[in-house]
Parts: sequence; structure tokens; C-alpha cells
Amino acid sequence: MPLTPPSNLSGFAAAWSIVFVWSFWLIVSRIAQDSGLTIYDLAAFRYGLAALVAVPLCLYYKPWRGLRLFQIAVISFILGPVYILTVFSGFVYAPAAHGGIFMNGLLPLISIIFGVFLMRTLPSSRQMVGAALVLFSAVVLAYDASVTSAEGAWIGDIFFTIGALFFSSYVILSERWQLGAMQIIFCGTVVNAVLYLPIWALWLPSGIADAPTGALMLQMIYQGFVPNLIGLLFIAHASRTIGNGNTSFILAAVPGGGAILGALLLGESLSILSISALVLLTIGLMISVRRRKILTA
Repeated sequence: MPLTPPSNLSGFAAAWSIVFVWSFWLIVSRIAQDSGLTIYDLAAFRYGLAALVAVPLCLYYKPWRGLRLFQIAVISFILGPVYILTVFSGFVYAPAAHGGIFMNGLLPLISIIFGVFLMRTLPSSRQMVGAALVLFSAVVLAYDASVTSAEGAWIGDIFFTIGALFFSSYVILSERWQLGAMQIIFCGTVVNAVLYLPIWALWLPSGIADAPTGALMLQMIYQGFVPNLIGLLFIAHASRTIGNGNTSFILAAVPGGGAILGALLLGESLSILSISALVLLTIGLMISVRRRKILTA
């Protein structure tokens, strides 16, 4: 029996690390609501701290040279404060598990819809089956959340769905425009840091002064560096070594990972109906996988 090459092993390790990174990000974002920090603080960490690393890299590589002003404006808006504040607002109302279910889980379905209406790209029969399972699972999960979850959880689910719309748009445009990692970092981090940080510092409410030191450091490190920078490197390595299809297949575990961590770390519970729908959702995601460029969240 042939052994897996070391490069493939590192690729699989990177892909599964992304699952943990994104799943744990759901938990970190959820517990931020108990730290005294505002959603505006979390957005400031995401753009401002990441920019400390991104600015020197962008000055060296000059990624704006290959971009039109229109492309910079569109990608920066899609990955900007409207998107991330919408997502963080979802955690105010809904459990962490719902973030993975409605953001990551709905991505294939939304991407298929966008592809049909915007680019006239018809999905394969395999994608249609996967999308149907995803849609059915989402409907069941939304219904069960309205019955068993805390009051107002459905509001968070709507916010997460809007976030999925933003992220799907980003994935489609990034693939269509063949954007590189540094171009994405420039638009998503540097441009938004320049635009958002002055507004946050001057006018938006902040809880940094009253937040406990441990909670503050966790949010600063994780929101500022892990998903944007480390996650991007892991995805790039995984896609290069084991292929986009295998990477996508493994990333289908994010909703389940978020649900498991939510139960273990936050005491969040899912009903039998939700667990069954989550399993079906994961199967639908795996069926929907197609070989394409995978980008960071």
C-alpha cells in the first residue's frame, strides 16, 4: 500500500487546520458578546491589526498594479465593514453553531444561484443534488431554531445569510478576476483599515477600556491575525498540495465543527432534528464540491 507523500500530508494537515481555525472563529466571535467589546471593536481588530502585517507586504509586492479602481472598490466593499459587522451582529442573536450552518453551509447554494443569473453558468446534476440537500437542511435548521433556540435566533440567522451572500459574491468575483492573495489582502485589509479605523476611532462606540485583559487579547489576536492571514496561508498551501477539490471537501466539515465546539465549549445544544439536518447539510456540501479556487473567509 503506497504511503502518502509528505507534501500531501502537510496539505491535508493545513486543510484540517482551516476547519479548526474557522470553527473556533465562530466560538471566539460568539463569546465576544460577553467581553464588553462592541462589534465595532471586533471589526477594528480585523482590519487594523491585520494591516500591521499587510501594509509592509503590500508596499513590497505592490498588488494594486494589477487592479482597476473599479475592482478595488468592489472587492473592498464586499469584504468591508458592512459585511463583517453584519456577521458579528449575527452572533449577538444566534448560537455559534448557526454561524457555520448559515454562512459556510449556504455558500454552494448561493454560488450556484449567482452563477446561473449573473454568469449564465448551469450547475451539474451533482451540484443540483448537493444544493437541494443544502436547501432542505437549511430550511429544517431554520425551523428548528425558531422552535428550540433562544428568542431572536432567527434574526442572527438572517444576518448570517446576508454574510453568506457577501462572501459568495467575493468568491465568484475573485475567481472571475483571477485575484491573487496579495491583491485580496490589499483590498480586504489595507483599504478597509484606511477607511474604517478613523470612523471607528472618532464616532463608533467602543468597550476596549472596560474589557478584561484576557478577553481583549484573545479577540485582538484571533480577529486580527488568524482568519485573515494564517487562514489564507493554510488555504493556499492546501490547495497547492492536495488540490482545490480535496480542500473544498474537507472545508465542508466547518458547520459540523462549529456545532461540536459550540456544544463542548459554550454548552450550546442541538436537537436531534438539527443534528440530523446538520449531517445532511454536510453530505450536501461534499456532493456540491467542484474544483475551483478556494479563498479565505
